[in-house]
Amino acid sequence: MIEVRSPEEIENIRRAGKIVHDALAALSKNAKPGMTTLELDAIAESVITGGKARPAFKGYRGYPRSICTSVNNSVVHEIPSKERVLEDGDIVSFDVGAEWQGYYADAAVTVGVGTVSESAIKLMEVTRAALKLGIEQACEGKRISDISHAVQTHVEANGFSVVRYFVGHGIGRQLHEEPEIPNFGRPNQGVRLKSGMVLAIEPMVNEGGHDITILDDGWTAVTRDGCLSAHFEDTVVVTKNSAEILT
Repeated sequence: MIEVRSPEEIENIRRAGKIVHDALAALSKNAKPGMTTLELDAIAESVITGGKARPAFKGYRGYPRSICTSVNNSVVHEIPSKERVLEDGDIVSFDVGAEWQGYYADAAVTVGVGTVSESAIKLMEVTRAALKLGIEQACEGKRISDISHAVQTHVEANGFSVVRYFVGHGIGRQLHEEPEIPNFGRPNQGVRLKSGMVLAIEPMVNEGGHDITILDDGWTAVTRDGCLSAHFEDTVVVTKNSAEILT
């Protein structure tokens, strides 16, 4: 069942979303050559706990850290490590979730480290724009696949591919709720959206093919062809004429 949230519930998710936003801002500021992803994990955890919230990912299905820090060809879910040192020219995706008084928010950004290539910049810009276009479809009366189709159309028009193994999702009292929100598909399919539904929309876009591989740690997903990947995400609430970004 897809929940329609009350104004009070949406306000709680918005509070969690503000903390996620602050954590992502701190991570983006500190994503510099020489930083380890474990150090960045500590920065995010400090921001989240300082906001009286709990890192939503820590302990989720056994995940050991507070955030995901996916570098270059890592698509998502790379575990922060003291061995993973950021280098000039890298791109890194930060995926952050927070739980505040029983309500969740989830968002992600991809940033460049130092001086990055023009192709990496284009990948990040296209992925960010695909998220924006998907969010524009999250209004009352549209269907889930209208979001999916908007993302896929923009990504593929720019010569990239959307990851199909992972999807966006509903969010609220749980980190992952119904409905699933693929980043590909035909328009006008699936659940019709209603005001008050809260969604985490998250394009994951590869420079090469869409196939991925899960590494032996059971978490880290990488592009099968070794090409770069970018990830942007926001938690939004469906309204009558548009979607409001809560992160």
